Amino acid sequence: MWDAFGFEFVNFYFIPGLVLGCIYALGAIGITLTFGILRFANFAHGEIMMSGAYLTWTIMAILGAAGLALHPLVALIPASVLVIVLFLATDRFFYKPFRKADTIKVVMASFGMMLIIRSAVQVIWGPNQITFVPGIAKPNPTLQALTGDIGMMILMPNKHIWIFAGTIVLVVALGYLLNRTRIGKAMRAVSDSPDLAHVTGINVDMVIRATWIVGGICATAAGVFLVMDTQMLETTMGFRMLLPMFAAAILGGIGKPYGAVFGGLVIGLAEELSAYPWIGDAPLLSPGYKTGVAFAIMVIMLIVRPQGLFKGRSF
Repeated sequence: MWDAFGFEFVNFYFIPGLVLGCIYALGAIGITLTFGILRFANFAHGEIMMSGAYLTWTIMAILGAAGLALHPLVALIPASVLVIVLFLATDRFFYKPFRKADTIKVVMASFGMMLIIRSAVQVIWGPNQITFVPGIAKPNPTLQALTGDIGMMILMPNKHIWIFAGTIVLVVALGYLLNRTRIGKAMRAVSDSPDLAHVTGINVDMVIRATWIVGGICATAAGVFLVMDTQMLETTMGFRMLLPMFAAAILGGIGKPYGAVFGGLVIGLAEELSAYPWIGDAPLLSPGYKTGVAFAIMVIMLIVRPQGLFKGRSF
């Protein structure tokens, strides 16, 4: 029976959990590809997400001032190109010199890159919050299912529909890229063994560039989806997303893109459902501890099954 319990659980916890999981999944894809192919944890990935969202907002604002209103998903396309350029420049000047160095040096370089990007965004756009697109979150109540005399009313804002649809399109496109294209197969080969891939004639540098391109597109989409959901741009949002995205990548298995998608959905649902009042009227956990849920899952996986649920790479 579709009572108050079901209505509240689905509309205010389950669906938001799936939305958050989609955002985590797209962010975790870039992290897991970078870790699997380049063998280092890119701490600047969250800031790349954030910069992509700011660039999208800027493109929308410029064209809006000229009288051309763009949907965020349309403005996301040119913003992704700019983010890809930023990714490639970052790799060329900050990561490539450390390619043969110890992993810790590349990790520290990525941490420094994180601070550089955040500071640059604060200088260009300012440190204050910016409203993304007023009015995009207007709810559209729809009767999603009707079984007998049971009506299931699901409140689904337009922004959530776009987020779900965009995530599905990107995940399907990624699957096609990795399984049906030559560069995708080369990426999987380099992930398994860079030296063996190089011996067999695979252009490893080209694979690395493709990895940054895929990661840049997914990171931009994740950043835009996040601000579509929250309606706020802020310079610390990328850093706050970093831990849940790493938790999603580790849960699914490092180097396993589909594992990252699954891990992102699990982390997103776990965070939202942890605040549901399962016993009595009080939430199981305070909403302020949501990030702690992701951290707990990550630590447990690292102890119990470091290769992740889909048997990814462990170091």
